[in-house]
Amino acid sequence: MTTPLVYIVAAERSGELLGADLIRSLRKVRGDSLDFAGVGGAAMAAEGVPTAVDIDGLAIIGWIDGLLAFRRVKERVALTVADILARKPDVVVLIDSWGFMLRVAQGVRAADPSIKLIKYVGPQVFATRPGRAKTLAATVDHLLSIVSFDAPFYTDFGLPVTFVGNPTLERMTVGDGAAFRASHGLDPDAQAMLVLFGSRPAEIRRMYDVMVQAIERILRRQPALKIVIVVAEPVAEVVQARLQIDTRMPDDIIIVSEAEKADAFAAVDLALACSGTVITELATTGVPTVAAYRLGWITWALIRMLNVMKSPYTTLVNMASDSNLVLEHVQTRCTAPRLAASTQSLLDSPERRRQIGQALRQATDEMRGEGKASDRAAEVVLQYLPRA
Repeated sequence: MTTPLVYIVAAERSGELLGADLIRSLRKVRGDSLDFAGVGGAAMAAEGVPTAVDIDGLAIIGWIDGLLAFRRVKERVALTVADILARKPDVVVLIDSWGFMLRVAQGVRAADPSIKLIKYVGPQVFATRPGRAKTLAATVDHLLSIVSFDAPFYTDFGLPVTFVGNPTLERMTVGDGAAFRASHGLDPDAQAMLVLFGSRPAEIRRMYDVMVQAIERILRRQPALKIVIVVAEPVAEVVQARLQIDTRMPDDIIIVSEAEKADAFAAVDLALACSGTVITELATTGVPTVAAYRLGWITWALIRMLNVMKSPYTTLVNMASDSNLVLEHVQTRCTAPRLAASTQSLLDSPERRRQIGQALRQATDEMRGEGKASDRAAEVVLQYLPRA
């Protein structure tokens, strides 16, 4: 009997972190009696699953960026589908990245319907474009959901859904804030703000300047504030290059890699962050956060014109709690004066920061479900494999 093969596809950093978690969980149960292959990045490669297709340039946001990258995406989809068909895995797990994964799933399903397809993280149909639920149900065999309230959107179309919880909420360990401050020469009593510019090239292009302008405004009013910047691995070189020549930033900023993320979270009083998975991570550790985001203007105009957004919130924490725990500033509201004003309002009120931090931890505790999300995801994947 041949060893079952699990093929995992992740097109960007947050997805391949989920993929690496899933690989570890599957190995806990089946040990060496499973083979793995897939498409991903450094985190999956560290688990012994090198990528079959380069994912660089696939972290795409919005319709216009998608159109500009159409040829690249089409090529990588074709390469991914070809590799899957050549290896003929027992099951393919397609993680997040709706547009890319849908095309891969459709390509595999059309060529070889015997290969089982599992989508891990569904599109947020509860917030926008509910018609995607029907499309997904017609394309894959199972959905692993990270939010508890979206299952009915899919089960109405006959797609089996398992709520596994959000592994992001479990991944963040409690950091050592005191040790971080000591190692970086940060006074124990100094106020410190964490800054995260994003993890995709398009986010850096759109968010870097407006966030730096907001920081300038904040520092003019509060020059003693210390700035801590955690640089995401996929954009580390470009962000560090910009910071090195940016005279608007103070000389004593602290720049660290993702390896120090947990300690940095524990060391700061609040955060100014580009919206994304990191907002959920910050919420898990109770860091009061101002979230900023911009799409391309044509994409934004289409969203407004077509009334695509159904939720008043953009961050998952706010959607789940139905409250503005994370201070969101999107598109036209994402300006330096507004970001600075929201940040300053948190800096001026330690009690408000304490209350928000407590509410964020409570909200993410409820979102976590029973915990061990990757283990529960692995249980579903194993159901589609031959028994050991």
